[in-house]
Amino acid sequence: MTVRVGLTGGVASGKSTVSAILADLGAVVIDADLIAREVVARGTPGLEAVVAEFGPELLTPDGDLDRPAMGALVFGDPDARRRLEAIIHPLVHARSAELEVEAGDHAVVVHDIPLLAEVGRAGSFDEVVVVDAPAALQLSRMLEERGWTREDAESRIAAQAAREDRLAIATHVIDNTGTLADLRARVEEVYAVLVARA
Repeated sequence: MTVRVGLTGGVASGKSTVSAILADLGAVVIDADLIAREVVARGTPGLEAVVAEFGPELLTPDGDLDRPAMGALVFGDPDARRRLEAIIHPLVHARSAELEVEAGDHAVVVHDIPLLAEVGRAGSFDEVVVVDAPAALQLSRMLEERGWTREDAESRIAAQAAREDRLAIATHVIDNTGTLADLRARVEEVYAVLVARA
């Protein structure tokens, strides 16, 4: 039996690191962020729909989606973000389903979905793993490791679900306030539980 897992966490919580560790341990990881890029690549119906909705000024000179410009537009405007999500989320969902079928009868299939709490799909998974870090730690990581401005970092945190809302959907919480070794040990514990369930 395949265990379908939703993996989520706030920006700079360490979710991508956890995703990589799970893949290293043997899980099939389906990354919604990578798929979101794929479905709006040059020449796709997804990109055509985004341009039809928001205008050609969101294209680079080469005809690709100007992701920084798109991000600046939607993170400051909840209506624009909803309109973008209405285009992208169904495409990502459909492609994720295709990849899950391709994974076959693998024991653990992890759907890495940054906005799992926001889109209300937690109930469609057997287990939900939430990577957790306090907002102050998220903020310091964005400022120090990513070089973001405080305003950009705070607006990104504000645009996501509250920490409590993410924790409320969790069947497993992975605390990421310690060392990388601590994090890996906790991920290994959770993965062992997931494999046992399969």
